[in-house]
Amino acid sequence: MSTKAVQKLTAREAEKELDRLAAEIAEHDRRYHAEDNPAISDAEYDALRRRNNEIEARFPDLIRPDSPSHRVGAAVSEKFAKVVHARPMLSLDNAFTDEDVTEFAARVRKFLGLKDDAELAFNCEPKIDGLSASLRYENGLFVQGATRGDGTEGEDITANLRTIKDIPLRLAGKPPKVLEARGEVYMSHREFAALNKRQEKEGKQTYANPRNSAAGSVRQLDPGITASRNLHFFAYTWGEVTALPAKTQWEMLQAFKDYGFKVNPLTKRVETIEAVLKFYRDIEGKRAALGYDIDGVVYKVDRLDYQERLGFVSRSPRWAIAHKFAAEQAETVLEDIDIQVGRTGKLAPVAKLKPVTVGGVVVQNATLHNEDEIRRLDARVGDTVVIQRAGDVIPQVVKVILEKRKRGAKEYEFPTRCPFCGSHAVREKDEKTGKEDVDRRCTGGLICPAQAVERLRYFVARPCFDIEGFGGVYIETLFDKGLLKEPADIFRLAKHPEKLNRALAERRAEMAAERRAASGKEEAKKSKKDDDEESKLVENLVAGIEARRTIQMDRFLNALGIRHVGETNARLIARHYDSIDALVTAMEGDGAIAELTEIQGIGEVVAEAIKDFFDEPHNRKVVKHLLGEVDVRPMPKVKTAGSPVAGKTVVFTGTLEKMTRPEAKAKAESLGAKVSGSVSAKTDLVVAGPGAGSKLKDAQKHNVQVIDEDAWLKMIEGL
Repeated sequence: MSTKAVQKLTAREAEKELDRLAAEIAEHDRRYHAEDNPAISDAEYDALRRRNNEIEARFPDLIRPDSPSHRVGAAVSEKFAKVVHARPMLSLDNAFTDEDVTEFAARVRKFLGLKDDAELAFNCEPKIDGLSASLRYENGLFVQGATRGDGTEGEDITANLRTIKDIPLRLAGKPPKVLEARGEVYMSHREFAALNKRQEKEGKQTYANPRNSAAGSVRQLDPGITASRNLHFFAYTWGEVTALPAKTQWEMLQAFKDYGFKVNPLTKRVETIEAVLKFYRDIEGKRAALGYDIDGVVYKVDRLDYQERLGFVSRSPRWAIAHKFAAEQAETVLEDIDIQVGRTGKLAPVAKLKPVTVGGVVVQNATLHNEDEIRRLDARVGDTVVIQRAGDVIPQVVKVILEKRKRGAKEYEFPTRCPFCGSHAVREKDEKTGKEDVDRRCTGGLICPAQAVERLRYFVARPCFDIEGFGGVYIETLFDKGLLKEPADIFRLAKHPEKLNRALAERRAEMAAERRAASGKEEAKKSKKDDDEESKLVENLVAGIEARRTIQMDRFLNALGIRHVGETNARLIARHYDSIDALVTAMEGDGAIAELTEIQGIGEVVAEAIKDFFDEPHNRKVVKHLLGEVDVRPMPKVKTAGSPVAGKTVVFTGTLEKMTRPEAKAKAESLGAKVSGSVSAKTDLVVAGPGAGSKLKDAQKHNVQVIDEDAWLKMIEGL
């Protein structure tokens, strides 16, 4: 160890000393935080950090990415940059019953073609209720950290994550050249209680639960605030890795521990469904004493080669599932039933409740789903009801306690007219089945202000254009002022900030007048500081709009608010068509519905809804105006270097003997192919097994190349 005075160090000596100190302090952090086995005293440790800080103060240009000084905060960030994930951060499908878990295991066996007696091991781990984060390491150094975001793009929170002591700034051992470790940032119950105590003492707002506190702490603009919150991190999966150091999920977690990460000690590898369910019961019993929040258990197929074969469906892996705990319940009083109208015209009944705490969150509203559900519950204003909340699911009313009903309570009459525009609200019938839709919808369409405002709210929301700072208050104000009628108006307004400023100033003046009328008091005149703040607000709003003039095609489609087209279907459609122009042109043809239903995962109902949307002249006009203001990027191409089927349309027919049909489709899609269920002139390749029938004849009719399963396997060998 060097004892040379900091003031006498040369730049070269300082660089070497900082390298040594970063490595030594990182090792002591690992021993203390990951192993609970410190090798030096606190005084010795503090001396190492002081020397590091003194050298950095003298040589600021030499501060390293893995510097221990990052643990106590860095410069305040103006805003978070965006990070495109090298591999998407996917969500998990949910299981709520033992039967759901058993069916999951059966699906896995069927997909892999495994017999009932073949070994199928699972990794079981508590599902932490925190904030997902991805940590990128290059040559062992932590270089970037990001939130999940929409799964494709997240926020750069590197500076904040560096302050979390569970996250190593330099990996131990011999990690891969590039490693993206992923896991959950969370706050313990003890730290949450201490934080709320500090907030209360300082006269500040307290927090509802540890999960929200952790998420808010990680997204602070000042990393110093994050550092003061004492957050924790469990690693449990990975994104991009140059070379996997293991062949199973369990072995990967052991490698994570060797690198210096904390892995949940309750994680267990089991080999039977009975053991899986026993693990769930055990964790459920320990839940209250863990010291941090969990909302279920996650099961993952252990073998990584099985995970690779299983692949993904939509935004979830086929090889994992989250088994959620039962919903928490509470009693309260139903004070009113409010009808809200959504962007598709649906009349949604909302229970207005006497505030009650459920699962650590104060609940005042709950869904009543629809007209039939109110009738089934026989819910009436004034009733005592039971509500439940599971995880992030919207609270719902599950039953009425009839014995507590007050005499004279009147049966609720569901409105047959829209409460916003007065148009008829009807329950549509399915022409094919003759069944009545469960939802009642306003027929006012675009003349209904509620639908217009809700569609605009949805347009700027996170899964769509994600325009920072453009909240519902702005939309309502600009809509009422006549400045915002269609999505393109948002971008037109950005070119004229003076209109924005004037409209918002008028709204603030109206609100001030309302407050004066209510209180009977005069308010102080606005100061120059108030004017500056208002100007800055508009400036930030315009910047947020301008930042979204370029958008990925799936988010653009989702933002249009087409019925039945959410994030998942928008992604499927965007991957099928090369550009938004190609989609618009295709929708003008007679074969549009047939072409849409060829997309794996898009059924006839969805296809008809898309075609109906583009057949409406007003909608085409809205899209045309919007495309005049924004640039729509195609979906990123699947990494298919060397793939012989990238961009081609493939059809599988007959019996496949060496891989299951779902596995074959998943593999083709992973190589960049479009898998279709029917053969047409646009088909490039048909893989035919024994028993191939009409599709083989269609292939011959259209002169499409036909190969057998062995030829297919040879074609994709090594990919």
